[in-house]
Amino acid sequence: MKKDSELVLASDGSVYHLHLTHDTLADNVLLVGDPGRVDMFKSVFDTVEHEACNRELHSLTGLYHGVRFTALSTGMGCDNIDIVMTELDAAANLDLHTGERLGNHRQLRLVRLGTCGGLQPDLPAGTFVASRYAIGLDGLLHYYQHDASVLENAVAESFAQHVRLASEMAYPYAAHCGESLLECVAHDLRQGITVTAPGFYGPQGRDVCVRPRISDLTERLSSFQWQGYNVCNLEMETSAIYGMSQLMGHQALTVCLVIANRLAGSFLNDYHAEMRSMIGMVMERLAL
Repeated sequence: MKKDSELVLASDGSVYHLHLTHDTLADNVLLVGDPGRVDMFKSVFDTVEHEACNRELHSLTGLYHGVRFTALSTGMGCDNIDIVMTELDAAANLDLHTGERLGNHRQLRLVRLGTCGGLQPDLPAGTFVASRYAIGLDGLLHYYQHDASVLENAVAESFAQHVRLASEMAYPYAAHCGESLLECVAHDLRQGITVTAPGFYGPQGRDVCVRPRISDLTERLSSFQWQGYNVCNLEMETSAIYGMSQLMGHQALTVCLVIANRLAGSFLNDYHAEMRSMIGMVMERLAL
């Protein structure tokens, strides 16, 4: 039995931060950053059976076209994803009373529906991009034991040589999306490599209050290629979702709406209609 301080539970016996259990979690999980965006699903779901709110973590489980979904906000950053992924897997696959694994592994289908900055000239604001690979600059996966075959080490090594990060920075890691989800959801979308940064300003090369250490970061990123795929976009969560999913045996995919083109310097302030369109498209394809 795991110590209470390891597998932390809420007072109702659910996982501590998400307030979800095996029964209130659906196999299809839609991950959004903004907790306010989860309310949108109340008008999209045919029925709602469960809702929980805790800080920036807001979940809603219900039916859409007869298929069960959980919409869940994650907040921003890979530190939040560490919590979200661990507690999703615990709710799906652990006996929360003992901490022991349940008999049959329950594989979740996780789709992140987010926003990003485009890093190619042909990715204007409003474009939908699917992440075939994710490369993490955050270092999260280095805190977990894993077999070398789980991650895409050749991609990470090639990327590290190309981008030339300072030795004080976390060594990059790379992970692949879930192939079946990619085919189901994103077969006709632009696909490429997503780089996940551990922040919004300096870690993404923005020069605002303190000068970033790598002044030409976007140029270094946008010029990297692997097996015909280039770095399409930059955001803050996907590498952790992909890496943790690989470690835990889940399927994961990110589909992002480009709201800024970092090379052109453009930004889309009002993107709510495009976001609704993207979410609707993904849910329709998952519900088939």
